[in-house]
Amino acid sequence: MDELDARLLTTMRAHPRIGLTELARLLGVARGTVQARVEKLTARGVIVDFGPTISTADAGYPIMAFISLQIAQGRLAESVEALRAVPQILEVYGTSGQYDLLCRVVARSTDHLQEVIARVLASPAVQRTDTTIALSTQVPYRVEPLLLARD
Repeated sequence: MDELDARLLTTMRAHPRIGLTELARLLGVARGTVQARVEKLTARGVIVDFGPTISTADAGYPIMAFISLQIAQGRLAESVEALRAVPQILEVYGTSGQYDLLCRVVARSTDHLQEVIARVLASPAVQRTDTTIALSTQVPYRVEPLLLARD
């Protein structure tokens, strides 16, 4: 990724509703160049989507937690399918170490979080969970510093 791609991406993140013409003006390049770069970055999978960022707290789910799961030997696929069925689970990552999966979940309340955890534990593929409730966001999701680091 070159410097123009990094500037393009950081500008798009800073102004998510910006049009290609305005983007080209801010970057000081032709509109066709911007369009070609956006298409290339999308085709390569660097740009994943153009959807809005949703505040789950403002959408009625103010509790965010991380649930670490130990999975029964050989039952990873089964556990992942069970997790896909729980709408409050936003992301699931395979991990190394003591736990096999890390889930980011949201809930309406702590009682609701307990229900979500019980639903996760209902899968016979899940052996054990460990839950941590997020109290605040200290550094929100970001990619701009990474793109501009040029290391």
